[in-house]
Amino acid sequence: MQPHSQIGRVSHAPVGPRPWFSHYDSGVPRTLEYETLSVPDFLRRTVANRASSKALVFQGKSFDYAWLGLQVARAARGFQQRGVGPGVSVGIQLPNLPQTLIAYQAALMLGARVVLTNPLYSAREIEHQWNDAEVEVAVVADFLYGPRLRDLRAKLPVREFVVARIADHLSWLKRKLAPHLLARKDPPLAAPIPREPGVTPWLEFLGGSEPHLPRLPIDLDEVAVLQYTGGTTGVSKGAMLTHRNLSVNVQQIDPWLRGERFQKGHFDDQVFLSCLPLFHVFGMTVGMNWPIRMGATIVLAPNPRDIGSLVDQIESERVTIFPAVPALLDGIARQPDVDKRDLSSVTVAVSGSAPLPSDVRERFESLTGCTIVEGFGLTETSPVTHCNPLLGRNVKGSIGLPIPDTDCLVVALDGEGRGQRDRVQPPLEPGELLIKGPQVMAGYWKQPDETKLSLDDGWLHTGDLATVDEGGYFRIVGRTKEMINVSGMKVFPDEVDDVLTRHPDIVESATIGLPGDLGRETVKSFVVLRAGAALDAAGVKAYAESQLAHYKVPREVEFLESLPRSSVLKVLRRELLAREMARNKS
Repeated sequence: MQPHSQIGRVSHAPVGPRPWFSHYDSGVPRTLEYETLSVPDFLRRTVANRASSKALVFQGKSFDYAWLGLQVARAARGFQQRGVGPGVSVGIQLPNLPQTLIAYQAALMLGARVVLTNPLYSAREIEHQWNDAEVEVAVVADFLYGPRLRDLRAKLPVREFVVARIADHLSWLKRKLAPHLLARKDPPLAAPIPREPGVTPWLEFLGGSEPHLPRLPIDLDEVAVLQYTGGTTGVSKGAMLTHRNLSVNVQQIDPWLRGERFQKGHFDDQVFLSCLPLFHVFGMTVGMNWPIRMGATIVLAPNPRDIGSLVDQIESERVTIFPAVPALLDGIARQPDVDKRDLSSVTVAVSGSAPLPSDVRERFESLTGCTIVEGFGLTETSPVTHCNPLLGRNVKGSIGLPIPDTDCLVVALDGEGRGQRDRVQPPLEPGELLIKGPQVMAGYWKQPDETKLSLDDGWLHTGDLATVDEGGYFRIVGRTKEMINVSGMKVFPDEVDDVLTRHPDIVESATIGLPGDLGRETVKSFVVLRAGAALDAAGVKAYAESQLAHYKVPREVEFLESLPRSSVLKVLRRELLAREMARNKS
């Protein structure tokens, strides 16, 4: 530990029995003593202690921690020259590239606010987010600046753009060849960088000198990241994640996910496959911040939909830790001839963002020999709040147990779908999930009314419907706003989809409620069939009737080739509902 490290302890007033403690793995504490270090402090320490160790792998090229520290120092100097410091927002709109990680770490070191932005965002979404966040300097990809952002500049508060190319940190030959090859992609992944005021190519931004990593005082309770929600319930909001939130969450998951197999040796020889977007909070914390603190290797994969490439990288780089979503695990397990590949290096896969079907778990674990632990988190919680034990009782279909220093309640809903904190539900009865812990956000950026609705004396109203059993294992059964009211009876879409996807001919399903008369709703399921399956709507309904109460059975079934997904491959029910509403209006 470095001399400037300090130790802190988090404690909360009792909320009643916490049965989950009895299921913690040996060596996982109920409460932690936290290093009062920021995420950039973790990087600085790792660079000092493990300079020659492999930090990044990108497109087959390796970079050590000494190189990473130097690039972060150069980027920090470049930001400082452009007026970046405390109170300044820096936008980063890149896929998973070395530049993404470098810019993120450098901006945080200077006390700036980072705004991670999805490269797939439309002009309208970018305009809303960057104006709301008051972004002054933005690091963007070349294929985004010319075709999209250049024409948007007059509507944005951004005064300086730093434009990066995918091939910036590759060999000289690849830097020459890559732009021509990438420009032919559909859509193109390379574009010319215009020479105009307020625009600097990434390599020029870094410069050529070798500065030291800055050591500026950082208030752990200041906002580090404005992480915007997906906007599923309205206009996208910026969750204010502090330096403390980010640091604590890394320290919470560390003992949980190490397990005895790592505690007895070094963890710094682990290799992470970071294909989940770093602009997403799951990828940011589990795929970037955590491995940097541990001095592990990060294999950066810019396209999570390229399953063949992911298989190649797992095999060639001997990936050991795989943060993933169910669609990725399923895609890899179904890749042609994957059983002939050696994926045995994978030790742990951490699954989140969506329910993990049992058959997907079984296929992937059989293929790799790894342990899959399903967990849960939210944008507003940095993100991890729950996870199944790595070595103990791993309950299929459950998000697991609250991690250290995290309290949870399942409470009854009022008439408007809001949880009532004084009405805790008995075991297995659904209600809104409330969470309290040191990883919970400070609030929503510039939205005090929304903050007041979401945070109640430190308790976060998640909007998720959950149950908890006698052992403290939680399950997510839906969203409060997605719950379907069928003549006064509650139907949870996740339950219907879980049943349907157990049918051998059904790959995936998404269930929604269609508005009807007198506030009553109708259950409709969108189903994707396996190749060659001959199942029809009557067959789907008949299967559902054998597994569900009558009122939960879909009254309508529509077959699709695929379901709409987010950037982290999460099924978007809201898009399906929007399609139905538009169809009914026409």
